[in-house]
Amino acid sequence: MNLPCRFLSVKGSLSHRLLVLRRVLCELRAGAGRGGMNAIVLEIDVESIQACWLALPFLPRVCQGCANIHTRAVGTMSRPLVASCFLLILLQLCGSSFQHRHVLSRLRTDRALIGLNESASVQVYPQLLGLKWGYVGYVTVKYQRSSGASNDDWIGVFSPSKFNASACLDDYNGPNREYPPNLCTAPIKFQNASASPDYVSTGNGQIAFRLINQRSDFVFALFTGVHTPVLIAVSSPVTFAHLKMPLYPRLAQGQFWNEMTVTWTSGYRTSEAIPFVSYEVADHIALHKIPSFSPASTLSLSRGDMCGPPASTVGWRDPGQIHTGSMKDLLPNTRYSYRVGHKLSDNSVVMSPIKYFKSPPFPGEESLQRVVIFGDLGKHERDGSMMYDDFQFGSLNTTDTITKEIDNIDIIFHIGDLSYATGYISQWDQFTEQIEGMTSRVPYMTASGNHERDWPNSGSFYNTTDSGGECGVLSSTVFNMPVKNREKFWYSTDYGLLHFCIADSEHDWRKGSEQYKWIEECLASADRQKQPWLIFIAHRVLGYSSWYVASENTTAEPFSRESLQGLWQKYKVDIAFYGHVHNYERSCPVYDEVCVTNETNVYSGKFNATIHVVAGGAGASLTPFPSPTPAWSVKRDYDYGYTKITAFNRSSLLFEYKKSSDGQVYDSFWIHREFKDVLGCDAANVFCPQVTSAI
Repeated sequence: MNLPCRFLSVKGSLSHRLLVLRRVLCELRAGAGRGGMNAIVLEIDVESIQACWLALPFLPRVCQGCANIHTRAVGTMSRPLVASCFLLILLQLCGSSFQHRHVLSRLRTDRALIGLNESASVQVYPQLLGLKWGYVGYVTVKYQRSSGASNDDWIGVFSPSKFNASACLDDYNGPNREYPPNLCTAPIKFQNASASPDYVSTGNGQIAFRLINQRSDFVFALFTGVHTPVLIAVSSPVTFAHLKMPLYPRLAQGQFWNEMTVTWTSGYRTSEAIPFVSYEVADHIALHKIPSFSPASTLSLSRGDMCGPPASTVGWRDPGQIHTGSMKDLLPNTRYSYRVGHKLSDNSVVMSPIKYFKSPPFPGEESLQRVVIFGDLGKHERDGSMMYDDFQFGSLNTTDTITKEIDNIDIIFHIGDLSYATGYISQWDQFTEQIEGMTSRVPYMTASGNHERDWPNSGSFYNTTDSGGECGVLSSTVFNMPVKNREKFWYSTDYGLLHFCIADSEHDWRKGSEQYKWIEECLASADRQKQPWLIFIAHRVLGYSSWYVASENTTAEPFSRESLQGLWQKYKVDIAFYGHVHNYERSCPVYDEVCVTNETNVYSGKFNATIHVVAGGAGASLTPFPSPTPAWSVKRDYDYGYTKITAFNRSSLLFEYKKSSDGQVYDSFWIHREFKDVLGCDAANVFCPQVTSAI
């Protein structure tokens, strides 16, 4: 088969060479991971080869996919030396792929064969979990293979337990499939059999797996081989006692300031149970505490709702029934308790445990208001097992650190690249379970990212396959946001002294577009006397990131700055937040790539320009910084972390960047500003309202 081949000469600074290599490798991810494989020829000069040896200890694991690489030496070094050096670079750049995704990168579920062997077995205990309404449990998996045990053996967790050809659709992989569908679903997670010490030498192994309630039973299967895997043994099923119970509540702000919505997942269809939410004031105040009940809407999805594979083929798994209830007419700044539940046809009721939240403050209310903002979190398994697209190594640490701080947080914004399920639908359950300690306590607001939305010919601005065929359907269903149209995932929301405009970077935002008009309307609608702090949010970097400087000779997504910087300046946006680039970086108050003040830690008086913050280092494999550092880049950190803003009153706002490793502050600045400071011209006189001398 003739494969597309690309020639690239890698020259320039070392950081630029590595950046180019990373981008090219990651461009090939879709082809490498979905049945095709591109080839690339790299011309690496001698200076690069010598530099790479020095750089090897410092190269990050940043690539999200690998491909076949052919090198060609330029200069006097031998081809084997070139190949060896580049292989080491590749191992470093794609280390996460080789070490954590090797089954994914080579596993072909559509090629799997059935070869059950009586000399191999898998046993699991206990086989019934959640007897006391628990939704998390550990099982011990023992497996043995009397002969032939190897490092290519692995244990896959499948759910539902029936995963052979009899459960496949007739059109699985299309009418011209190359192999018969012996297996029709991908494992929800997996682990090397050799993770158990001495398995290869003895043929006996034992692993503990952590399971969560996903509305169906599980089996554990022993396979050998990864390119053409052979199923050799299957365990008995494992299940939870209460498969349909309501789980993983997710709070969000509603259409109005005194409304909170809660979305949850269950196995109850509306034909068998009525979903609802019950809520009441939790604090001891002089009010009659009478619970309020609100019915909930229900959404369900089918394989046909997906735009392409793997979401529509091996990655499909029923995501359950998604319910959303509204808690309305809330008192401001008041602690409430709530439960979600279902009334069954026999009039019995199934309820979740009691949870608590604090209602939003009245718009313009002067109270302590604390907001956490991050992007690109993803998920990771606590039992050490692996999942598809498993490169979010900082995810658990960030989740746990923020959860420990949750009593000092009022609202969270996760600004795109949420679960990184990318077409493997079971991972939405795993993600919502992981973050439940946050989502059940405070509003968890989301933005649309490329790994949620992008798919060719589906209406996304970027014609890539980054969503794995989900094309925004899962993310806009699993999380209920105050959008007017789920397909156009932009919206505004207020929290006390703060006004937020959340853009959808996966739809056209250029001047003249529908979204550009909405962005201007959102920014213009901010009542700066009542809500002085104006925040802009998008997933992709529409403002400033030094990663773009080296890779695309621009500070951000092409054309974004020239389209939007006039709006940021005109409406005096205080801070703009972005994800997508997996690191932390903040700019000075900057307009047209020029800092308009020399201050770096305290900004006071008349508005200067917008400060741009990249907060994409919450979980996914980190992105390196190029050199040299742009003049507008004030602080950078190559580590996992998140940002927090605290509005103390109308005139003082604190920004903090915290590392996930310890929750400590590693960067901060203050903004001190009065209402008069956002009137009239900005400090740089870039934008001034028109005036007249008429009397």
